[in-house]
Amino acid sequence: MEFWLVQVLNGLSFGTLLFLLASGLSLIFGLMRIVNISHGSYYLLGAYVGLSVMKVTNNFLLAILGAVAVVGGVGVVMQRFFLARLYRQEQAQVLLTMGFAFMFSDIALWLWGGDPQRIPTPGFAAKSLLIGPVVFPAYRLLVILVGLVVAVLLWFFQEKTRFGAIVRAAVDDQEMARGLGINVHKIMTAVFFAGAALAAFGGVMGGPFLGVYPGLDFEVIPLAFAVVIIGGLGSLQGALVGSLLVGLVDNFGKALFPEFSYFTLFVPMALILAIWPTGLFGRR
Repeated sequence: MEFWLVQVLNGLSFGTLLFLLASGLSLIFGLMRIVNISHGSYYLLGAYVGLSVMKVTNNFLLAILGAVAVVGGVGVVMQRFFLARLYRQEQAQVLLTMGFAFMFSDIALWLWGGDPQRIPTPGFAAKSLLIGPVVFPAYRLLVILVGLVVAVLLWFFQEKTRFGAIVRAAVDDQEMARGLGINVHKIMTAVFFAGAALAAFGGVMGGPFLGVYPGLDFEVIPLAFAVVIIGGLGSLQGALVGSLLVGLVDNFGKALFPEFSYFTLFVPMALILAIWPTGLFGRR
């Protein structure tokens, strides 16, 4: 019983962390139709920037704010000066963002070195709690709570606010949106900033228990794309459900069948897509 409860909690904490990464990718890939292979680099850079800020200030909140500001700025530069010229040119987007991913990986290796590091756990969450028969780290429970709160806020922002309606209108029909006086370029830049910032936020939140090391960006990006594809393009509800599914399946797969961890993750994804080609919550 204890084993299964621990694995479920571990899977939920990893799944909600994936949501922070995949929700940004869902905004960029699902709404803007930009295939951003370098999205995992935003996670990696966010973790490293957060680590640097923590070493100087020993303040976890400042680490999050610093990572969001720096990586969000990087995303804005990429979108405004590079990707804006390649709208709906998927092959060019893939090549360009893949190049950025390798460039960011080398920059991170140059600046922070090749040794695995870990962001210190904030003091208020550096303890364990008794949950039924098991003792579980409080920080992982905090990650679950933060992920769920972010999911609710993003859903409310996208579905219940005027700006969310403007974003959906700009994505569905740019010409009509321009005719209504909407500055589509600014909207796209704002969405891209939000997507990069969410990935950076996820990098800082994941740093205390997953660590940060070279190659982490290329480990998380396949999982993020799996989440978006399973959940459905542009669907935050789908991103949340897909993240929890991927987190649980990945965790149980590694715990029960470590030599078949990728098999146990991507075979269910293939089966889901065979039944629902647009994903669980995608437009049909």
